Amino acid sequence: MRGAETRYAKSGDVHIAYQVLGRGPIDIVFVQGFISNLEVQWEEPGLAHLLNRLAAIGRLILFDKRGSGLSDRVAEMPTLETRMDDVRAVLDAARSRQAVLIGASEGGPMAILFAATYPGRTRALVLYGAYAHFLTWVLSRQQVEAFVAAADRDWGSGGSLKSFAPGLLGDARFRDWWARFERLGASPAAAMALARMNSEIDVRPVLPAVRVPTLVIHRRNDVRVNIAAGRYLAAHIAGARYVEVDGSDHPIWVGDTDSVVDEIETFLTGARPAAAVNRLLSTVLAIDIADAARCVAHAGDRRWLETLGRFRSIVAEQIARFQGRALEPGRAGALAIFDGPTRAVRCAIAVRDAAGELGLEVRAGVHTGEIEIEGDAVGGIALHVADRIAAAARPGDVLVSGTVRDLVIGAPLQFSERGECALEGVVDRIRLLAVIDRPEPAPTVPADHPALRALSPREGEILDLVARGLTNPAIADALALSEHTVKRHVANILLKLDLPTRSAAAAFLATALRR
Repeated sequence: MRGAETRYAKSGDVHIAYQVLGRGPIDIVFVQGFISNLEVQWEEPGLAHLLNRLAAIGRLILFDKRGSGLSDRVAEMPTLETRMDDVRAVLDAARSRQAVLIGASEGGPMAILFAATYPGRTRALVLYGAYAHFLTWVLSRQQVEAFVAAADRDWGSGGSLKSFAPGLLGDARFRDWWARFERLGASPAAAMALARMNSEIDVRPVLPAVRVPTLVIHRRNDVRVNIAAGRYLAAHIAGARYVEVDGSDHPIWVGDTDSVVDEIETFLTGARPAAAVNRLLSTVLAIDIADAARCVAHAGDRRWLETLGRFRSIVAEQIARFQGRALEPGRAGALAIFDGPTRAVRCAIAVRDAAGELGLEVRAGVHTGEIEIEGDAVGGIALHVADRIAAAARPGDVLVSGTVRDLVIGAPLQFSERGECALEGVVDRIRLLAVIDRPEPAPTVPADHPALRALSPREGEILDLVARGLTNPAIADALALSEHTVKRHVANILLKLDLPTRSAAAAFLATALRR
């Protein structure tokens, strides 16, 4: 069995390893599950057979998710939104305008989100052994912690095989390969972090927004993902075709793989291209100036117009910075759409903080839902919901819906519950949460500590924030720096202090402060 040449696509500052093989009439992107390694996978005959069969249907595009396999290791676990960016980067690098997404297991939720957000780039969606909510159909919280403890104890020994393919525990060759697959797929710490992050996945609210041809395949006795997960996906994705196949081992490439690929081939070769899609999933940000009438009365008309002009410039700048699209540019506040909820929330925080420097208080609402695009016009209930959430916010608040909260798992954001509200035109009550993004200040770095004297003032400031638990993106936002600059400063700090990790730097500072 031979593999394909491994290349790298650039997604932000991260290199994503990918391979392309086959020359079929359609492009197929295979989004693998928990871990992967583009080169080790070709050592397993069953997996190589699966990939070669898919490559006979179309041009197959494979990739290792950031943090795993041959892709760059990262300091923080990626969100589903970040992984969507990685898929776009791989598609662009492979010169693919539109592709079929096959999401297997943990790759399913990301494929679902991508198909709903980018229907124009998704020819069809295939979900195998996938789920919409991890805790309902995969493992309970207690089982997740047991899995994490086992990974901490014996990751790399092949011990996780019993959780995925117990039917192959008696196959010595496969056990040895699985152990190597573990070691080269992810580090122990990454495997533990991935397991915890995956346990928070919930894309159930996104399913009605999937409007591309969809096939759901599930093994009847799947040991990892309950069959009810597949049935739920098929019932909540409009027009989805559902197929159950025999088998209990979870990976797509073990057991009767040919039956699974036969179903995929029949679906793809017989499916007609989807009609032009003008409905898609998007995140809407609405911002209002709190107590605008009082501001006008206090400042006077002329000064108010100057302040409003500066505020609008800030809004336009931040929306562009976070890759959004501004709507209704004439309004006093802001209305914008984004293809990822994390970017929308971070934009809201940036606008709020910049507005504060102008003496303005704003309130922001963020919601993810379906929108309709007709030429330059954008409409849909999601715009109304975001506006109503903003109206329910307190001055200075960034208030989000429960849907946004569920989709930003893994992002450096914390929330506090604000209850529920009923919105006109929306059947279900909306769960509201406020973003917590202003941690208590930490003591400054002691300038008289011998080792810390080597740090520049900026490095000392960043070390403070690292010790407070902020991630690179959060530090970048707090200090108005690029993530690349923050990453470089953190690397310099670790080098100057002769420390291996961010955690070690935080512990070092805590010790220094106790002197």
